[in-house]
Amino acid sequence: MTMRGPYFDPGRLRHEMVLEEPVRVADALGGQTEDWQAVAALWGHLEPAANVVSRADAEEAEISHRVVLRFDTRVWRGRRLRSGGRIFDIRAVRDLDETGRYLLCLTREETS
Repeated sequence: MTMRGPYFDPGRLRHEMVLEEPVRVADALGGQTEDWQAVAALWGHLEPAANVVSRADAEEAEISHRVVLRFDTRVWRGRRLRSGGRIFDIRAVRDLDETGRYLLCLTREETS
């Protein structure tokens, strides 16, 4: 007996995104600053989330958007996704339907 999860239409992966990771860069004074570097170009489905609060590791974080991506082992909490001028901090990641095909990322959009 096979248990199937929800069907996701891959045609909905229409948002071009860049996965980024934090890196430490030496500054002119011998210290370090944090910057972001591109890891991969991905296609995703972006949708607003209605004020969901994630409580992983006893840390609360407001979730503003859900992003669905094709399964990729380079995607994890602490990295971020950039789509045009918008930036989404990845707060949690899980296998969308437990088939190893898609990832669901719970994100918070950075605002200036």
